[in-house]
Amino acid sequence: MKYYIIAGEASGDLHASNLMKELKLKDSKAVFRFWGGDRMEAVGGTLVKHYKELAFMGFWEVFKNLFTILKNIAYCKKDILEFNPDAIIYVDYPGFNLRIAEWAKKQNFKNLYYISPQIWAWKENRISKIKRDLDALFVILPFEENYYKEKHNYITQYVGNPLVDVVRNSISEKDNFKEEFNLDKETPIIALLPGSRKQEITKMMPTFLEVIERFSEYKFVIAAAPGIDFEWYQLFLKGKHVLLVQNQTYQLLKNSFAAIVTSGTATLETALFKVPQMVCYKSSFLSFQIAKRIITLPYISLVNLIMDREVVSEILQNDFTVNRIEEELLLITKSNKRKKLLEDYEELNDKLSAGGASSKTAQSIFNYLKNSN
Repeated sequence: MKYYIIAGEASGDLHASNLMKELKLKDSKAVFRFWGGDRMEAVGGTLVKHYKELAFMGFWEVFKNLFTILKNIAYCKKDILEFNPDAIIYVDYPGFNLRIAEWAKKQNFKNLYYISPQIWAWKENRISKIKRDLDALFVILPFEENYYKEKHNYITQYVGNPLVDVVRNSISEKDNFKEEFNLDKETPIIALLPGSRKQEITKMMPTFLEVIERFSEYKFVIAAAPGIDFEWYQLFLKGKHVLLVQNQTYQLLKNSFAAIVTSGTATLETALFKVPQMVCYKSSFLSFQIAKRIITLPYISLVNLIMDREVVSEILQNDFTVNRIEEELLLITKSNKRKKLLEDYEELNDKLSAGGASSKTAQSIFNYLKNSN
């Protein structure tokens, strides 16, 4: 069968690539055309557009790039018509994907959505589009299935969280991270994860780098985002004694004593690697003012949302200062808070089920298409 897949971010590229691998096992004649990244391209198929051309975040940033976004939507529709897939698989990225799904439904394409739009956080009115335009929705957070069923009378399938398998596989792999970068085995590593998009990295990086100067007893290592040129980071790192690694985030986390993480998928990944962390976030003034009036959730990190309580500290906007980060870093490295975090991570892992999300989703997609033809 022919699959058209749309993933617009680094995390979507990761999860879509694993889904593609599983689809190939279920469907020996699978043909892929996709919007995504290097991981999806490595599985095989035709890459239409790389996600690094699509990553606009924040209300003001989206507004500024509206012409480009509309142009991409028009191109995507044209490309789908020419490819004529048996199904379109949408991976997260709701602002773009739900627009395409609305159009695709009218063209009688089968719409399958993997990783739910976070309507429980904001834009809950999207439920009408989800009900109208999607043929199936596969959710990856344990509370989402009940949320859709009880609040919106809409049936979804909870497939488990794909990060469980990804992290588990990484942990089992051999590791020579410290040897590769000639790092002292006795010096604890603090991982710095400043985000996956240039806009957020630009906001986060200066403060992250200031923190380094206050903690000489640690080795700080920055995880560069896939899809962003290594040289771009050098604009921030001039004269700074800090190691920058790319495409080795998991190896870094496996070797880290603690982490400072920009809010996003990385917060959950860090927790699954059982690395004590703080979650940070800062956006433009306008985007933050709009967001805090729209989003009513008590937390922004996936760890706290899944646990339904504060497990990791969230340091946001005006609180995102060197002094506040220093204070929290001392807590997660040299106090009882570290032990409590590790205990909470065990509970989190139990909540996310036994794994196999990519395989379960691929099997459900294949069965659905086979039975509907």
